[in-house]
Amino acid sequence: MTRKYFGTDGVRGPYGSATMNEAFAWRLGAAAARWLKKAKGGAGGKVVIGRDTRASGASLVQAVAGGLAHEGCAVFSLEVLPTPAVARAVGMNRAVLGVVITASHNPATDNGIKFISASGMKLTDAEEAQIEQLMPATPMTDTRVSLPQLDGASNYLAMAESLLASPLNGWKIVLDTANGATVHTSGPVLRDYGADLWCIGADPDGKNINAGVGSEHPEKMCEAVRRHGARLGIAHDGDGDRCILCDEKGEVLAGDEILTILALHALKQGKLAKKTLVVTVQSNLGVDAAMAVAGGRVVRTPVGDRYVSEKMLVEGANLGGESSGHIICADASPTGDGLVAALKVIGIMQATGKPLSELRRVLIMSPQLSVALTVKKNKPLESLWGLSAAIKSVEMELGTKGRVLVRYSGTEPKLRLLVEGPTDAVVKAALAKLATAARSDLEIH
Repeated sequence: MTRKYFGTDGVRGPYGSATMNEAFAWRLGAAAARWLKKAKGGAGGKVVIGRDTRASGASLVQAVAGGLAHEGCAVFSLEVLPTPAVARAVGMNRAVLGVVITASHNPATDNGIKFISASGMKLTDAEEAQIEQLMPATPMTDTRVSLPQLDGASNYLAMAESLLASPLNGWKIVLDTANGATVHTSGPVLRDYGADLWCIGADPDGKNINAGVGSEHPEKMCEAVRRHGARLGIAHDGDGDRCILCDEKGEVLAGDEILTILALHALKQGKLAKKTLVVTVQSNLGVDAAMAVAGGRVVRTPVGDRYVSEKMLVEGANLGGESSGHIICADASPTGDGLVAALKVIGIMQATGKPLSELRRVLIMSPQLSVALTVKKNKPLESLWGLSAAIKSVEMELGTKGRVLVRYSGTEPKLRLLVEGPTDAVVKAALAKLATAARSDLEIH
């Protein structure tokens, strides 16, 4: 069963578009409630809903809640809260469903809706497809509903404040909360540990989420780390499920470096379940090599942190993530959690006495380049003859010394091209060949 509206991370799009407005949100909420009735064998059930700081968030919360309530659910508001905190709140409040109104790292003009199961994990493709099939044709004209509030932050903060064995007195840390949902969570936790913080992206106004700050724009964080002599920088995306770090030199770590640091330390401590790290096809091949040398193994999934979560469950793994910075530490959080990932890395810095610039040396990255081309329409890849020919040509040139990954983004109108190979020059030339072919086959903005 195919999905029309859902992508790799919920439904997402420009606010005011045909698939991201109050009427659509009401219909999706009603469909989710209908799905719950069929799946759980009864009407009603508690649903918790949180959002990031976008100006459009409050009205979309009302609309989704209206649809859910119309079909018999009892809906409670968590107000502004990071996605991982909403996931935790689902279990703590014995809710049957969680909802987050967010477009993650996208600009403020976008918004989105994603659902979280009773287990704290995102819904599967099949479950999302079932919800789409149950959407009513038209919404109610009045989507307003009374929403009692629940405290979703306190328990989440207590969990985060239990992760480090030692305080952070004397630690200078730069924190970029992207003017998003983590503005009232990550800072208080780090301050309670005793850290000396310099904050960026900590003044949300509804329009500035991710605007030149956060995980997609780490430049300010890096500059601030160098200027203040901080031990590290931490940057989140708009809904707080990503972690981007920079070392004391102000140099950004790739998500694969964070994953490898966490995995190898856990492996050495005998705490990496099944000696397995779960990553996506996007991750660098150097991760596999580092894990193999240490006696561990890597399992790969399609791109999307929920696919990582699903595979972790199947494999019995407790660590996984994406090169984009979605890190899932299942012993602390059922979904990607930027704050938890940062604290876990800080814990390794404390335990080893090593700075990030040294810890990151555990991963030797294979030369890899990628580009995202904004497209007007996602044409089937198999119909792009020029690009298909270029892919075959590059794959033949690389042989066993590299790989090619071409896919459409599941959250944005973009074609993503990735090449990994033996040298920077080979990779650069191969990527240029693919990009030229793609521009010939597609309408590129």
